[in-house]
Amino acid sequence: MTIEEPDPNPSADHVLDWLEDSVSFLSSYLDDPYLGDISTCWWDQSQDAGQDFINTNTAFSSSTNNITTSPPPIVAKHSPPSGSSNKRKASDDQVLKASQNHHQRKSNGRRINKERDGDGVVQEVVAAKKSVGNKKSTGKVIGNNGSNSNNKEGRWAEQLLNPCAAAITAGNLSRVQHLLYVIHELASPTGDANHRLAAHGLRALTHHLSSSSPSVGPTTFASTEPRFFQRSLLKFYEVSPWFSFPNNIANASILQILSGETDQTRNLHILDIGVSHGVQWPTLLEALTRRSGGPPPLVRITVVAATIEADQNTETPFSIGPQGDNFSSRLLAFAKSMDINLQIERLDNYPLHKLDAHIINASSDETLIVCAQFRLHHLNHSTPDERSEFFKALRSLEPKGVILSENNMDCSCTTCGDFATGFSRRVEYLWRFLDSTSSAFKGRESEERRVMEGEAAKAMTNRREMNEGKDKWCERMRGAGFVVEVFGEDAIDGARAMLRKYDSNWEMKVDEKDGCVGLWWKGQPVSFCSLWKSNMKLEDS
Repeated sequence: MTIEEPDPNPSADHVLDWLEDSVSFLSSYLDDPYLGDISTCWWDQSQDAGQDFINTNTAFSSSTNNITTSPPPIVAKHSPPSGSSNKRKASDDQVLKASQNHHQRKSNGRRINKERDGDGVVQEVVAAKKSVGNKKSTGKVIGNNGSNSNNKEGRWAEQLLNPCAAAITAGNLSRVQHLLYVIHELASPTGDANHRLAAHGLRALTHHLSSSSPSVGPTTFASTEPRFFQRSLLKFYEVSPWFSFPNNIANASILQILSGETDQTRNLHILDIGVSHGVQWPTLLEALTRRSGGPPPLVRITVVAATIEADQNTETPFSIGPQGDNFSSRLLAFAKSMDINLQIERLDNYPLHKLDAHIINASSDETLIVCAQFRLHHLNHSTPDERSEFFKALRSLEPKGVILSENNMDCSCTTCGDFATGFSRRVEYLWRFLDSTSSAFKGRESEERRVMEGEAAKAMTNRREMNEGKDKWCERMRGAGFVVEVFGEDAIDGARAMLRKYDSNWEMKVDEKDGCVGLWWKGQPVSFCSLWKSNMKLEDS
């Protein structure tokens, strides 16, 4: 499906026509000599900003205020063994005590009273619930729990969620009930990263135990109003490098590939298998206008998109936008204002392993570049044959370059097949997102923050969301007939300059062994970016 170009807005200025709350962000980025900015002047400001509303489900926000003092019902899928471990209960009580102390300092002395016997079950909860997230922020960053990146003492939510997942795997129902009750009383959709992680983790655990039980999900991309959705993305790009960093490197890599082409007049075709929802491309279009010789005669972007009707419990986080979102029309208008001939096509909900040159309308007179950002691990839901078919299809497209960015959780397990192991890794992933987002938003509550965190939390109910690491992806790319390409100096310098705009706990690491560039938070890996080209030796053999 080709997106038609809209009539240009005669009142729109191609430099300043964008959201009012992002003007300072744009001005600082336009002054940057590197490709580190995100241009949002393609936003049609003629729309009434006062009409931006989010379809928030208030039931989730207030769910912690409706908790009963009895343990939540559990639908058992496992047979519990006889007896329980008092020693492990005592450990749970220590975690609970530490979390209570943390909570009491911020809750005016509210108390959680425990029984002192071996079960250690919470017996009474004061009716007044936690209000940390509802207090007026003082501007102090909360949720970091110390600057030591490897110190997990303050991360009490993980010390409750992971043992609960282990008890589920072991079939220890009494321990599961105990831990679910404790988590239930401490979880909150507001507050620091621990309270938020407990809330999202609790939902994932109860979903796993009983898929038939009613569950009110968090606010996600799909449940928002389109204009607010785009504004949330822009705000997140402004305060966090989670996506802006890999997009920055991807755009610089595209320019790097084009600079190596002998014929500078060839058309450019980008196969977009990503989660940027159009936010990535204005910066690239601006950069193309500054290229020697000007932009290519034609720039084509083929978006491999998912539809809103996809299963929300297994879909890749950040991949599904709301119904009615149409970034293509704004992007086309922006391109026309800069005299760039842009075409956008969409492949909605198309199986990745069935991509071929015919489907994407590939042409011999264009430079094809594949940009895959945080979507390929969706292939983990497919069969091994389908994954093999995808990489064969990718190779058959004969792209000039493949830019691959994915989550990098340093997986040390072979399959992460059991629930407890996979769950603990998803908890770790979400902790890094929530902790970094808490710092990004200075601990303040906002609907933009809530929708981004709700979307990230979809990983908690997706059992195959993060069972791959950088080494595995590099192995797959080499096996498919690609060789790694080293990022150019402009890409590295630009990414490093961009990262200085964000929290100092972010850092960039370049792996000299495989040429990948990693994004790290508090000394722990978050994602990696890599650039690949076809292995010419294989073609010659």
